[in-house]
Amino acid sequence: MFVADDHPLYREGVVRAIKERPDLELVGEAAEGRETLERLKQLQPDVAVLDVKMPGLDGTDVLSAISRDGLATRVVFLSAYLDSAVVYGAVQAGAAAYLSKESSRQTICEAIASVARGGTVLSPEIQAGIADEIRLRSNDDRPVLTPREREILVMTAEGRSAPDIAKQLYLSSATVKTHLQHLYEKLGVSDRAAAVAEAMRRGIVE
Repeated sequence: MFVADDHPLYREGVVRAIKERPDLELVGEAAEGRETLERLKQLQPDVAVLDVKMPGLDGTDVLSAISRDGLATRVVFLSAYLDSAVVYGAVQAGAAAYLSKESSRQTICEAIASVARGGTVLSPEIQAGIADEIRLRSNDDRPVLTPREREILVMTAEGRSAPDIAKQLYLSSATVKTHLQHLYEKLGVSDRAAAVAEAMRRGIVE
């Protein structure tokens, strides 16, 4: 079991709850996305408990890297972001569980144990939303964006430059440019202005 969250007190609470469970073994923890990915490659735990929003690389970036590198680690997301589009993107990317940070420690540990056995868990409060999102997307041409891509797209639509976005999100300029390139590919465009225009046409940003 591996836990990554940039809020020390919250992470400490989850770690303590895991350590109290005889059926769960903690092998490591981290507060930042890049460190998380490096540790996961080294430790290769069965389950990683990640926050969706983390400095460096966000949780969905880490999940994509896990899939890309062929790691067997299954991901449980704990997040304050319960927007159905965000949850849909995380599940589509391969998340095994998505829980609200308001979930009890017992609920979180039970979800971790279920995921370790091969199960999939969604918080009750997001199940209706994800069902609606699936129905909506069946008749929609909006691409599935990761939370970080959506965040960068909104900031781009606000007129911010890649260096400004990198500074505000504590990312490198190269990482922001990579996210922008992924956005261009998903939107079928080749530059920032076209990306913003297409995103507005599809109702992704206002």
